[in-house]
Amino acid sequence: MELYQGVNFFELPPHVYAIADNAYRMMCSELNNHLILISGESGAGKTEASKKILQYFAVTCPMTESLQTARDRLLLSNPVLEAFGNARTLRNDNSSRFGKYMDIQFDFKGIPVGGHIISYLIEKSRVVYQNQGERNFHIFYQLLEGGEEELLAYLGLERDPQLYKYLSQGHCAKESSINDKNDWKTVSNAFSVIDFTEDDLENLFGIIASVLHLGNVCFEENHQGRAAVPHTHEIEWIAKLLGVHSSVLLEALTHRKIEAKTEEVICPLTLELSVCARDAMAKAVYGRTFTWLVNKINSSLVNKDFTKKTVIGLLDIYGFEVFDKNGFEQFCINYCNEKLQQLLIERTLKAEQAEYEMEGIEWEPIQYFNNKIICDLVEERHKGIISILNEECTRPGPATDLSFLEKLEEKVGKHAHFQTRKLAGPKGRKRIGWMEFRLFHYAGEVTYCTKGFLEKNNDLLYRHLKEVLCRSKNSILKECFLVAELENRRRPPTVGTQFKNSLSSLLEILTSKEPSYIRCIKPNEKKQPSQFDDFLIRHQVKYLGLMEHLRVRRAGFAYRRKYEHFLQRYKSLCPDTWPHWHGPPAEGVERLIKYIGYKPEEYKLGRTKIFIRFPRTLFATEDAFEFSKHQLVARIQATYKGCLERRAYLKKRQAAIKLEAHWRGALARKEAKRRKWAVQIIRKFIAGFINRNKPLCPENEEFIVFVRKNYILNLRYHVPKSVLDKSWLMPPGILENASDLLRKMCMRNLVRKYCRGITAERKALMRQKVVTSEIFRGKKEGYAESLNQPFANSRIDEGDINPKVLQLISHEKIQYGIPVIKYDRKGFKARQRQLILTQRAAYVVELAKIKQKIEYSALKGVSTSSLSDGILVMHVSPEDNKQKGDAILQCEHVFEAVTKLVVLAKEENLVNVVQGSLQFYISPGKEGTIVFYTGPEEQIYKDKNGQLTVVSVRMQS
Repeated sequence: MELYQGVNFFELPPHVYAIADNAYRMMCSELNNHLILISGESGAGKTEASKKILQYFAVTCPMTESLQTARDRLLLSNPVLEAFGNARTLRNDNSSRFGKYMDIQFDFKGIPVGGHIISYLIEKSRVVYQNQGERNFHIFYQLLEGGEEELLAYLGLERDPQLYKYLSQGHCAKESSINDKNDWKTVSNAFSVIDFTEDDLENLFGIIASVLHLGNVCFEENHQGRAAVPHTHEIEWIAKLLGVHSSVLLEALTHRKIEAKTEEVICPLTLELSVCARDAMAKAVYGRTFTWLVNKINSSLVNKDFTKKTVIGLLDIYGFEVFDKNGFEQFCINYCNEKLQQLLIERTLKAEQAEYEMEGIEWEPIQYFNNKIICDLVEERHKGIISILNEECTRPGPATDLSFLEKLEEKVGKHAHFQTRKLAGPKGRKRIGWMEFRLFHYAGEVTYCTKGFLEKNNDLLYRHLKEVLCRSKNSILKECFLVAELENRRRPPTVGTQFKNSLSSLLEILTSKEPSYIRCIKPNEKKQPSQFDDFLIRHQVKYLGLMEHLRVRRAGFAYRRKYEHFLQRYKSLCPDTWPHWHGPPAEGVERLIKYIGYKPEEYKLGRTKIFIRFPRTLFATEDAFEFSKHQLVARIQATYKGCLERRAYLKKRQAAIKLEAHWRGALARKEAKRRKWAVQIIRKFIAGFINRNKPLCPENEEFIVFVRKNYILNLRYHVPKSVLDKSWLMPPGILENASDLLRKMCMRNLVRKYCRGITAERKALMRQKVVTSEIFRGKKEGYAESLNQPFANSRIDEGDINPKVLQLISHEKIQYGIPVIKYDRKGFKARQRQLILTQRAAYVVELAKIKQKIEYSALKGVSTSSLSDGILVMHVSPEDNKQKGDAILQCEHVFEAVTKLVVLAKEENLVNVVQGSLQFYISPGKEGTIVFYTGPEEQIYKDKNGQLTVVSVRMQS
């Protein structure tokens, strides 16, 4: 498909796709309607060719999502119509038993948007009878083979087609080359796409099943010689599926209603007439259902956009048929093929010669007329036979197939292409039966049996049966059999008349469109691939007149077109004719081809048309036109884009100017409004400032609110972070009271937070700090500097104390320990010791020995100087014989050690801060003195007077 898409017609070998693509491109460029006529024998491939063309349009045409459904419905209408209108014959496994003409509608973009189908003469007789080796319509077998069990049970059907008389007469119900189960799936899918409702399908399958049940209705003759139905099982199923009363249906199948002027008479039918009535009902129901099906498909294909459309028609009609036994259907089919062959000759061979003569083109005409190609007698012969057939069907009195044959011999007997056994010579007489006549068609001679001609042409349905069907509850039959038919007393037209009229309307459709032709050649009679029967193919080539067509085309010109159309298409190739030619079209074309460079042997100029002999000349012209078209399109696009851009620029410029003006106005109004607001605010604040000390009133309300807000917002960045931070933002005069309240609240909150964050251990240490403050604040130098130094629980770890000492005081818990320097009471020699405080006593420890134990009850007092030295003296009572004297100690953390001692001794008044000197107890009746001085450096020594002198550096305040 891609290979042939958009390619010039003569560039590639002939193909179905080439015909389709050429018709499509000509339709799009010239906006006229086209037709593709597919012809050939039965089984030559006409239906397959039409499918290929539809597939080509579906794949290659531009498509939109919204039109996808229309395309799918066009494609899937084929399997539905094939299921209901095609059957297996001796010559073809998928033979079309009806004629089909399809219009594919395209919009101005070349997109397929809809379609319409016309059907011609479905072979209804196949419903009730098939020749040996043939089948009924496909849908019956597909339903039995592929239908779901629930569906078949609802329809009262079994899967075996041999159980049904209407399916088993040809003795080939199952064929290996046909897959009915897969075909059923395809048809079911097509139903869903074509928009059949569940009710439609239920009623449709009900009709198909009722036809099968109808064929199994058996009649027998009673003692009165009348037809009767011994078993009404099938009648009950038909009544259920068609929605009629079983008793009324049974009566209509075995009786006939005859209407007189004033009364109705119901007459019983014979066995033979009842069988005919049953078969007539089956044919009528199926035939009208098929017409309803075509109309239903058309309603789904209709395009609701009523703009002008162009169409490509596709004619796929039954091919020429010659069987061992040929009846009324073959007569109509072959008549149709004769008319199409006549049309082809008139529109190709004769028209070719007539066109050259009319245009004044010199050429050598070719003799293509022979007795089988020329069809000038076909109209007279067939019309005569159909007229005689209609006369026999409508004349009063008894008419039989034999009387019809005799009438033919009388009226048409002298025709050169007509023979009967009576009129034939001695040799031909043996091959013609008494009830047969022979016609010489363009494709060969065919012998027709007149048996059944009158019955099939009449195609009558008893009024009694028609009344039953008109009252059916099946919605499809309601549309097919209208009650208005019962009121019409006129005889309906015969099948021959209907077919002749529909054929005439078909020919009118075909002649109104530009035709393209596809001839299908049947390669062999065995339906085998890759086998070519030379004799069969030569015969088809001969009677189709293909050789004559080739000779005419070769001797003539490959391309011809009216001057106006040629000039309109190719005028852009010449500066003199572009963009407009104001003279006669013929002169414009002559100047155009001279500019292009046509050689004299490549063309001829007629009276109204130009004729081009060689395809290569046309190809070169078309290529030049495509190149020129691209240049023109590029120039048009550039000009148009420039115009659009210029228009857009001007529009944007005007919009920008307007926007700028409006924006500047908006900004000015906004600025004026802002200034006005600022003036009002400033005035209010000035008035508020003047009246700020007055009680709250309208004059100072906004000012005070602003001052409050501003102060509060600024205060959040100056809030103290700790209880020691005494800073506070200075408030304005009107907020001093509020500021004091806020400051107190803030401080309380900080204190609260601080207190909540103190652990019990830290709280105890801080309480000790309070004790220290009570003892030393303002009395001893260095106190202020010690405030920021937190107390420790102990300055000695338990691991630093000798184990022997721990063993000696194991009965007491150590509360505090600190390294100290002990000075002897007599010589004031300094010794390293540890001061360990327990719950009951203080221990002065040397390595593994307790040098002195002072119980808190025996502690008389603790003395320290007012200077910054670390000396403390623990006084003991002289009466206590256990004590050796007061203990003179020096430690780094004197404030901490004294406080711990006082807390454990539970006596705050023990501490005495002395100035200058202090006395200490050495032994009974003997005391020592410690003198305290300040100096440039710290010293502790024994002076000449035998006193302990402590020199400390004065701390700067």
